[in-house]
Amino acid sequence: MANIGLLIAGGAGNRMHQDIPKQFITVNERPVIVYTMEAFEKHPEIDAIAVVCIEGWEQVLWAYAKQFNISKLKWVVPGGKNGQDSIRNGVMELEKHCAADDLVLIHDAIRPMVSSEIISDNIRVARKFGNAITVIPCAEAMLQTEDGEVSTGSYPRDRLKRTQTPQAFRIGDICDLHRRALAAGITNSVASCTLKIEMGEPVYFSAGSEKNIKLTTVEDIDIFKALLAAKRSDWLKD
Repeated sequence: MANIGLLIAGGAGNRMHQDIPKQFITVNERPVIVYTMEAFEKHPEIDAIAVVCIEGWEQVLWAYAKQFNISKLKWVVPGGKNGQDSIRNGVMELEKHCAADDLVLIHDAIRPMVSSEIISDNIRVARKFGNAITVIPCAEAMLQTEDGEVSTGSYPRDRLKRTQTPQAFRIGDICDLHRRALAAGITNSVASCTLKIEMGEPVYFSAGSEKNIKLTTVEDIDIFKALLAAKRSDWLKD
């Protein structure tokens, strides 16, 4: 049974307010998506990589893969009009090439700090239960609000998890889920885990990390640079 990393890089990243898509922004002489591809490239349990890529950047992606020795990149798939659409494009393409019980680890291309431990635990849980959603505890107090300005209630944080990626599924199962969701008129679910829950099915947790950040704003790039610097200083101590 194979494990395939499916990186979702189909978005334009408008909240970053940059001229190029955020997954292609260069940080320390490396595009963000290269850091992400390298995490899956280096993991011994990952057999292949596919990328759902924003239109017009496919050849750039292949060039980066060649430049940075990403030998596991096998497929580049066009993005869709939203996240659910892009993921569906990706998993349906993998269905043509892979077995139904192969695992697909769906991962945000703009989470470049995903660790080997996170990928390993995601695979472990998905092999045991059929799916795995990377999560971290909710450490903050959670307030409820109707208008976004005032709160009169809170929600117990021990009943909440913050989701990250990767989110792993058997390829046959996730393709079937997407087909049933379309038939049910669900077209803009925010993530694979929410799509699964909206279709009335359980999801199982694997371990994430606060360092597994999603690069959404310019401030996130600053945090990413700081994490890279901290990682480099760890290496220096060895």
